[in-house]
Amino acid sequence: MKFVGKQGRFPMGDVARVAVFAALIAVLGAPGSLNVFGNAVPITFQTLGVMLAGALLGTWRAALAVAVVLVLVAAGLPLLAGGRGGMAVFAQQSAGFLIGWLPGAAVTGWLVERAGRDPSLVRLIVACSVGGIGVVYLVGMPVQAAITGVGLGPVALLTATFLPGDVIKAVLASVVARGTQRAYPDAVPAVHRERLRAGWGR
Repeated sequence: MKFVGKQGRFPMGDVARVAVFAALIAVLGAPGSLNVFGNAVPITFQTLGVMLAGALLGTWRAALAVAVVLVLVAAGLPLLAGGRGGMAVFAQQSAGFLIGWLPGAAVTGWLVERAGRDPSLVRLIVACSVGGIGVVYLVGMPVQAAITGVGLGPVALLTATFLPGDVIKAVLASVVARGTQRAYPDAVPAVHRERLRAGWGR
C-alpha cells in the first residue's frame, strides 16, 4: 500500500484525517461514562465521534478511524470512556455496541456519500441516526442479550434509555458536519472522492 501524495492509493492527507478522527473518538471518552437504570452499557460521548467520522470522512475512512481505535483498545490502551481498555472489554455487555461503531460509521459515511456534493442538514441527521444509532443498536443489543442470557425484549427496553441522548448527538454531529462542510467543501465525502479520482486520473 502506498502513502504517496495524490497518486497513492492511500494519500497522506487521508492518513492524517483517519488519525485525527481516531484521536477525536478517544478524546470524547475523557469526560467519562454514565450508567443509568442498572444498564451495564454506559452512556458516553464517543458515539458522537463515530457519527462525525461517518459524516465527514465517508465510508472507508470512517470505518478505518473506528478500527484504529478498536485495535488500540484491544492492545490495552485505555481509550474508552472511564479509562477502559484491553481485550476484556470485548467480553463485557457493551462489546456489541463497541463493535457496532465500525459498521455504524461506515453506514453513516455511505449514506452521506450518496447525499451528493451539498448534503442537507436533514440528510446528515438521517445518516447519523441510521448509522450511528440504528446500526450500532442492531449489533449491540443481540450481543448484550447473548452475554447476559436475558431476552432481547428487556435489553431493547434498557437500550431505549440511550435513544434521547443519541438523537441529540446525531443532531449535534450533523450541525457540526454541515458547518464544517460549508467552510471546507473537501469535508463533503462526495467532493473529496471526486477530487481523489481526478488526482489519480492525471
